[in-house]
Amino acid sequence: MTAIGRAAAWMLVAAAAAVSLAAQAPKPKPAQPSPTPSAPAGQAADKTDALIEPPGFTYNPEGRRDPFMSLVRGGVDPRTGAQATRPAGLAGLSVAEVTLRGTVRSREGFVAILQGADQRAYIVRPGDKLLDGTIGAVSQNDVVIVQQVNDPLSLEKQREVRKVLRQTEAN
Repeated sequence: MTAIGRAAAWMLVAAAAAVSLAAQAPKPKPAQPSPTPSAPAGQAADKTDALIEPPGFTYNPEGRRDPFMSLVRGGVDPRTGAQATRPAGLAGLSVAEVTLRGTVRSREGFVAILQGADQRAYIVRPGDKLLDGTIGAVSQNDVVIVQQVNDPLSLEKQREVRKVLRQTEAN
């Protein structure tokens, strides 16, 4: 018998012994509430509430962010400590929240029709600003948005995101 086989056999024997000991152990009886001496009704209720209610937990950040707060949905502005709010309209939409719905040729060139997460349509020209980017160029079939990368580990601070009007099928 190999060393691995002997170790496996000993583990099986130990597991069987633990199961048999657990089956033979006496079952604990449920705890009986101790009778309270006769006291006014308000005082007795306060004592039982204190016993039933578990102590609350508070997080002390000490300069660190709360690990239980979502990084995706809003949050607290670390500089002011206030709830961060987005501006209204196009300036409050991120690049990921807009889709290209159409392009229109004007006298100055092409303009794009973007639909936001709020289901509203916005007419944009090159140079218009989003929450995390700027409209770079608008052509007949797509719009290029220069997005500001907010990742301290990333070497590049900007990237181009292309929103296409019609997806072509790859063969």
